[in-house]
Amino acid sequence: MIDYNSIIDSFYKEGENPELRNILLKHSRYVADLALKVCQCHRELGADEDFVYGAAMLHDIGIIKCDAPGIYCFGKEPYLCHGVLGAEMLRSYSPSLEPYARVCARHTGTGLTVETIIERGLPLPHQDLVPETLEEQIICYADKFFSKTHLDEQKTYEQALASLVRFGEHGLQVFSRWHEMFGV
Repeated sequence: MIDYNSIIDSFYKEGENPELRNILLKHSRYVADLALKVCQCHRELGADEDFVYGAAMLHDIGIIKCDAPGIYCFGKEPYLCHGVLGAEMLRSYSPSLEPYARVCARHTGTGLTVETIIERGLPLPHQDLVPETLEEQIICYADKFFSKTHLDEQKTYEQALASLVRFGEHGLQVFSRWHEMFGV
């Protein structure tokens, strides 16, 4: 397994914005634990458990560069960009982290197609940012059950589904399909 703690430490320095660091670590741990549970309950899928856990711990690393004061993010970029920013951060840390960077970039909603990005004028690269691999999908699925504003609460399936309404009907269908595949 990769040393995700060292990677996080390189961007979230001890003592600098401890509130944000705490939010990142708690949220990521909840997502990682649920994603690992999915892997363990559905061994027939053959997901790489070590990768899933490490990637889930890193999936939101880019929030530090975003403007979301409610969760102690005092960067300049729109929060919607945290995934692609996190991907850039991981790529700059080491090119070997490309599979982890892909998870960062592709976990918003149930993924964003280039058509959606263009149609909505989103400040994201004009490319598909949709989870493709099984592991990317599991992490994206698990992430929908946890928010960073209500850290210690796990959403029900219905609450997670309701949080995806703004992403359109396609996102609801994808999440429902994932729930059939990954539900624990």
